[in-house]
Amino acid sequence: MSDSTTDPTARPVVLDVWCELQCTDCRTALDDLRALRARYGDRLDVRLRHFPLEKHRHAYAAAQAAEEALAQGRGWPYAEAVLAGVERLDAEGEAFLLEVARELGLDDEEFDTALIDGRHLLAVDADQAEGKALGVTGTPTYLIGGERLDGGKSQEGLRARVEEIADRLLAG
Repeated sequence: MSDSTTDPTARPVVLDVWCELQCTDCRTALDDLRALRARYGDRLDVRLRHFPLEKHRHAYAAAQAAEEALAQGRGWPYAEAVLAGVERLDAEGEAFLLEVARELGLDDEEFDTALIDGRHLLAVDADQAEGKALGVTGTPTYLIGGERLDGGKSQEGLRARVEEIADRLLAG
């Protein structure tokens, strides 16, 4: 049995987070995700998974833009910045997505091209299809250790539940 807190070869626990970048509940969940990252560091791999909802007209473009940010090495900072400006995304659409890219020092021309040529469509579609297959119906939804935790209706107690599962997986 290895101790993942000291064993550099130990694999991190994976926390998949199905998120929609035009979702205010996902913005609220960022505090929990930051706390989880602070608590576990590299022992927890928090992965952004896309689940754009039809009711938000800019969510699909935002998911593609987040994939471009990931390709440019700034996936989470970009997602967090977009979520912080959900209201602006609602009002300004792709112009806001490009502005966030510029503010983070990313290649906004490449973002614009990526939104036109659809190079990240498959990644977004794959995340959404996997989410649907796992029973994801809203955002945020977490998957950790094979357990799906739905935060779309209420996030109360979710971080504690994620910590409980992560602690169990890291100890085992």
